This record gives sequence, C-alpha cells and structure tokens, in this order.
Amino acid sequence: MPILTLRNVHLSYGVPLLDGVDLTVERGERVCVLGRNGEGKSTLLRVIAGEVVPDDGAVIVPEGVRVARLPQEVPPGLAGSLFEVVADGLGDLAGLVKAYHQASLDVAEGGDAAALATLARAQHALEGADGWQVEQRVERVLSQIGLDPDLDFAALSGGQKRRALLARALAVDPDVLLLDEPTNHLDIASIQALEDFLAAWPGALVFITHDRAFLRRLAGRIVELDRGQLTDWPGDYDNYLRRRAERDHAEALATARFDKRLAEEEVWIRKGIEARRTRNEGRVRALKSMREERRDRRDRQGEARILLQEAERSGRLVIEAEGVSYAWGGQPIVRDFSTTILRGDRVGLIGPNGAGKTTLLNLLLGRLAPAEGQVRLGTRLEVAYFDQLRAALDPERSVQDNVAEGSDKVLVDGRPRHVISWLQDFLFAPDRCRQPVKALSGGERNRLLLARLFTRPANVLVLDEPTNDLDLESLELLEAQLAEFPGTLLLVSHDREFLDNAVTSTLVFEGGGLVREYVGGYQDWVRQRDAARDAAAVAEGAPQPASRQRTKAETLAVPDGRREAGARKKLTFNEQREFAALPGRIDALEAEVRRLGDAIAGPEFYK
Repeated sequence: MPILTLRNVHLSYGVPLLDGVDLTVERGERVCVLGRNGEGKSTLLRVIAGEVVPDDGAVIVPEGVRVARLPQEVPPGLAGSLFEVVADGLGDLAGLVKAYHQASLDVAEGGDAAALATLARAQHALEGADGWQVEQRVERVLSQIGLDPDLDFAALSGGQKRRALLARALAVDPDVLLLDEPTNHLDIASIQALEDFLAAWPGALVFITHDRAFLRRLAGRIVELDRGQLTDWPGDYDNYLRRRAERDHAEALATARFDKRLAEEEVWIRKGIEARRTRNEGRVRALKSMREERRDRRDRQGEARILLQEAERSGRLVIEAEGVSYAWGGQPIVRDFSTTILRGDRVGLIGPNGAGKTTLLNLLLGRLAPAEGQVRLGTRLEVAYFDQLRAALDPERSVQDNVAEGSDKVLVDGRPRHVISWLQDFLFAPDRCRQPVKALSGGERNRLLLARLFTRPANVLVLDEPTNDLDLESLELLEAQLAEFPGTLLLVSHDREFLDNAVTSTLVFEGGGLVREYVGGYQDWVRQRDAARDAAAVAEGAPQPASRQRTKAETLAVPDGRREAGARKKLTFNEQREFAALPGRIDALEAEVRRLGDAIAGPEFYK
C-alpha cells in the first residue's frame, strides 16, 4: 500500500504549476524531484506536506502517516536555543518538552527548591501527555546531527541552521521526509555525513537537489516536473539522462512536424473562397483544432545562454604568494602558505564552513593584507568576482537596474545590447526584469548575479559558491562555459562533481591554518589524501585498511614530501615546451607505426 498518493492534482498561480499531477510513494523509497527553476518543485513538496491546498485533485496520506518538510530557506522569526527551535516542530507537545528541558537546566545550574518544584510539575505534565519519548527523541536527533542543544539559533552559521531545521523535521519521527535543496550552505564533510545518515534512515524520502553526487548516492527513482506535468523515471540519474534525451529528441521531431503541417494549412486557408466550400469544411474544422492545440501548448523553458567575455590576456604570472599567514582573533586562518598561479590555471578551494576560503581569496586578490609574507599580482588583471552572499545585488532595485545601473543598454563584447534581451539569455521574462530583486527565488538571484558578472570582461574569474539554487541544466551550462574560458579560474564550491569538472588543482584547508595544494579535482584529492594516509600507516607499522588498498599507479600519484609541504608544482619552461610538443610527436609516431604495419603486410616484405 502506498504511503503517499497524489491523484490528478491541479494548482495554478497565473500559470498552471501542477497540471493533473499523479504520484505514488512506497515505504522506504528514495524519490528525487528534478526540474528547471520556477517549475514548481518546492510548491509540489508543500502540497505533499499539506501546507498548500491544491485547486483540484486529491492528496492521500493514510491515517497515522507523519510527513515532515525541510524548507529551502530558513523561516523568519525562529529564535531561542537549538533545543527550543527543534522542539517547536512537535506541535502541541512543544511547550511541555521545552518547559521540562528548561527546568532541567535550571536545576542542573544549582537551582533552589522553587526550581525543583517547577521541574516536578513539568515532569508530571510530560508524563501525563506521554511525552517522554518525544523529549528523548529531540535529544537523540540533535546528537545524531552533531549539534549542541544549548546553542543560540540566531548565532549559527547558514549551514548549522540548515542542520538544525533537518533535526526539527526528524524530531516528529516522520514516515515521509521532504527535503528541499538539503545540501545548500553545507560543506563537503556535512554533505557526506547527511548522505550517510539518510542512506541508513528507514523512512521514505522525497527530495530536491542540484548536487549530482548527492543525487547519485541516494536516488532510487527520479520524477521530473516539466510544464506542469510529472513524469516518472525509475532507475538512477544516468539512466534518466539517457532516456530523457531520447524523449526530448522524439518530442522535438513531433513538434517540428506539427508546426510544418500547421503552416501548410494556414497557407491553404488563405488561398481564397475555395477553402470554404462544403467539401473542405472538415479540413477547416481540423485547422481550427490545430490552432487551439498550438495555442494551448506550453513550450519548454529555454536554456540559459551564458556567455563569458574575455578581457585582454593577463601576464603569464597571475598570483604569487610566499609565506603568507593571516589570523583572526588569535585563530590562525592561513599559515605559511605559498603558491604560484599562472595564466589559464583552474584552482578549486576545498574546506569546511568557516575555515577561511573567502579570506584566502581576498588575500590572493590583494583585497586583504597578510600578517606575514607577501602576495604579488601579475599584470593586466581584470577580475570578475561572484559573491556567495549576493551582496552586489540591491534587493530594492529592479532586476534590470541591478544589471544596467539605470540604463537600458549593456556592453557585450564591446557592442551595446538592450538589457532586457541580455536578461532573456538568463531566462528572465520581460515582466520579471521589472520586478525588484527581493521578489526573486534563490536560483533566480544566482542567475541574475551571473548576468551582472558576465557583462564585465575578465581574464580572472573568481566564483564563491556559484552553484547554490541553480538547476541542473544551468549548472551544466556554466560548467561548459568555464571549460572554454581561456583565463584563470578560482573556484570555491562544495559541489564535488562541479569541482571535478571545472578545476585542475585544489587548495585544501587541512586544519590549524594549513593549506595544501593537490593536483586534480575533488576525487583526485581524496585519492591522494587516502594514499598518503595509507603510506603513513605502513611506515608506522599499522595494517592498511582493505578499503584503502591502492594500485601502484594510484600510489605514484601521491605528492612527494616537498609538494605535501606546499611547494610549487608547476612545470618548468622546458617541461611546458615538451608537453606542448607531445601531440605532434604522438601523431608522428602513430603515422610511423601505420607505415611499418603497411610495409609488413605487403607481399614483398617476406621475399
């Protein structure tokens, strides 16, 4: 028996977001909801949670089934300790649980007889409501999530608040858990811990995510919301991509055939009075039907056309840092860090939230002076900076004013272009361009920041968490543009697959202000890190875990002692020349192999 059923659900906000949606979820299923920004994925979860009543159709949740939702944004007005915020999600029992917890704290801090009497009354009330299990569940969930129940919620970072909201949802012991972009603002370690927790969690899971590694790890079934319709794709993400491409191709062919036939019929109807003779009335009626079908057809939202403008080439040296150290409040952020970044390098920054990745960017860009060491910048640098806090956007101004600064034109490749046309490349409809930024969703704000950023020619691109809230199509398009960008890239991201696809080296925060450089993306760093740990374990005589046994090739990929210490890993000038000549040398050798093979195969060779 399904644990959740949606039957012919309709919901409109000017345009139909849900147009006859059907969905069933079985116990223990892991269902991922995909779709473009603005298609209504978050609204679908709110309908399932009972927070939004559909215009028509039925949402069937069997009696006794509990549904909890983790929202995409932190709700306003949440205050108090973590325990209080989590307990608030329990409904009627929340007041009793919070009162007992506070009374326990008062007694533990040396309370008097009045405090003991208050604790006794709270205990009695909790017993009467059979709330002991609930209070213990809140404590257990906070422990599993790794949060101190006495911390002040308002003082938490964005990632910690997201974890607290997850604990709030889990505290009701749901049978169905709805997660809306659960990896936003979480660092890689927190994302992996969340993956492990959810993989072992026994309930049904319905989630929205743009993190492809998270999706591949958890999803056993994918549903796609597209133009109000929900389509079901059993299997993993790669199977979904393959089958969706086949569907889109077939749909494009069918649409092209329909449009061609409609155009032909429109030409025919305009030929004259003969089209309205009795024997052609059926054809006229068919044409009217085709017109109605074309009018009712919802075209798929177009793809964003992200275009990076390259400025004049920078000098070969972009950034050189030597012995850089920086501390804040006596806490080392960066300690004795050295690196050299050359033109065309693509560098990712990896580390937990609060480690200092944005601080290191500011040090490397010369926006912040190091306490020790020096940073030398190259010549002819044109830097474009994507701010994860979106501070460059004025929420009170309109979308187009944030990009064009009050003008109706922007310069693209040195030529003026109307700002509305430019914004349409980033999927902003003309009426949306005139709305204030504060009315935009998170994904729309990210696209707007990219539209603003890419009006400025640059040869150094700095992206600080650009993937939050972007749909998968926009994310993959951004990846493709970064792959073709000839300048230098500095990227901060917790999206593991995005890092693998975008960077060729990584700077990793390893604690205590130590930042080390590794070749490759995220997976390359993990392999090198694990191999280094295994080598250290072998040197100390400890047995090597079977799960970490490496091939000889992987072991050879571990940086040597000098590189582990943060030394430069750039090729010398002669090595670069040799590397650039390799393709031609390979072609010549392959041609020689073919020539010798043809000679051996000839009938005269063995005479």
